[in-house]
Amino acid sequence: MPMDAHPGPLHVLVLGASLRAGSSNARLASLVGRMMTDAGAVVDLAAMRDFDMPLYDGDVEAAHGLPEGALALRDRLERCDAFVLASPEYNASVPGVVKNAIDWVSRVRPQPFKTKHALLLSASPSLVGGNRGLWALRVPLEHLGTRVYPDMFSLAAAHQGFAEDGQLTDPALQERLSETVMAFLRLVEADARYVCLRRRWYEFPGDRTEAPVTQRAED
Repeated sequence: MPMDAHPGPLHVLVLGASLRAGSSNARLASLVGRMMTDAGAVVDLAAMRDFDMPLYDGDVEAAHGLPEGALALRDRLERCDAFVLASPEYNASVPGVVKNAIDWVSRVRPQPFKTKHALLLSASPSLVGGNRGLWALRVPLEHLGTRVYPDMFSLAAAHQGFAEDGQLTDPALQERLSETVMAFLRLVEADARYVCLRRRWYEFPGDRTEAPVTQRAED
């Protein structure tokens, strides 16, 4: 099997997508970051408050270009092989601050979300976790060409979900999270090293990556 010259460990951006200090999603991002570091990856742990940007406005973009926060997030994305997004759920959907960041960064050329692998996580005090928000979050990311990992992880009753050492209180959930993270890293490793696996992630029967709608989204 042909291999790429991909030196060194994988680089993964792990982003806690809540602005609130002490957020459960920040704790979940930190836990996953430690798991990935233990697995040999180089982790860039970040918080959404690191990337300040106004609401997207085409007139502001035309007059002033992209805000520094959007460019900083672009830079962090470009340096990684994959990213993890631990996002809260607001009213059964994507938090506005997360969608706004995606909209701003998507204006960069070349478009930095294209072909990046992503793992989506959520932590919520509700009994259904943040699954509805994660399903909504997949839509703009996949539209932009991100290879969103199918197996998402959502922690319900998150206010009771963490032990003092930062691990999950439920051993079964801790094991499932670990299995999900390790499987995601193996996929990213394979894509980084083996040419034959590239472009296969989103090429389903009848789909063509050169189709106009794909070019509009990804280019």
